[in-house]
Formats: sequence, structure tokens, C-alpha cells
Amino acid sequence: MFAEFLKKLTQPEIDELPDEDARLALTALLVRIARSDHDYSTGEKDRIDRINARRYGLGPGAVSALREEAEALEAEAPDTVRFTRAIKDAVPYDDRLAVVKALWEVVLADGARAQEEDALVRMVTNFLGVSDRDSALARQEVAGD
Repeated sequence: MFAEFLKKLTQPEIDELPDEDARLALTALLVRIARSDHDYSTGEKDRIDRINARRYGLGPGAVSALREEAEALEAEAPDTVRFTRAIKDAVPYDDRLAVVKALWEVVLADGARAQEEDALVRMVTNFLGVSDRDSALARQEVAGD
């Protein structure tokens, strides 16, 4: 179903993604983080929906549809390294930084920081080209530190 989209996303010369494609790819990344500890909770799904509602101005039906589409894409997406590098090449830095903040929101949504989630966020942040400092500031902002 997503073969053509993934092919476009991972081709060697990628231009910026259209908004709809970027939304889908970035939401799939949020889903991947939420699933990384093998406990994809309702709280994490709700957090992803709230992030997308706030970020993209979508209503409840649209955010649920986007998340469900992203869940299917995440299941078919290549390894995290290729997937995040492709996003890095196709999405501006400010948007990638906002995604890192959203990743921390998802990680902290269930009130616990699982080691698998932390490790994946660190790896994804690196592959997205977001600095460790910016990631730490994003985490602190989300956590209210």
C-alpha cells in the first residue's frame, strides 16, 4: 500500500516532502517511538492525536485517520536509520526539531521513560540531524524541568 510513498521517501535525491506526506512520515515516526517498548498504550495514541491536532489544526476524525495511516506506514517502513535519514533530507530543521519535542511528549505520555524509548529517541534525534542540546532542551520543556 505504501510502497510508492516509501520509494519516494527513500530515493537518493529527495526534495522537500509535500505537507501531507511530511505529516504522514513524521506521525509514523511518533508511532515507531511509541511502539519501541512493545507497549503501544491508549495514552500514547491519545498523545499522538493531540500532537497532530495541535500541530496541524486537525479535528478528531482527521487525527485518528492520520494516526491509523501512520501505524500502517510504520509497519511497512524500512529500518529506523533509513527512515529517519530520509525524513532529515526531506523536512526542514525547525520541523524536525518540533518532531523531536513531539517524540519526547510520546515517550513521557505514560509517565515512565523506558530504556528502549530513550535509546531510540537518541538515535532518531541524531539521524534527524537535531543536536543533542536541542533534544535535551525539548525534553526539559516537555517534562516541565
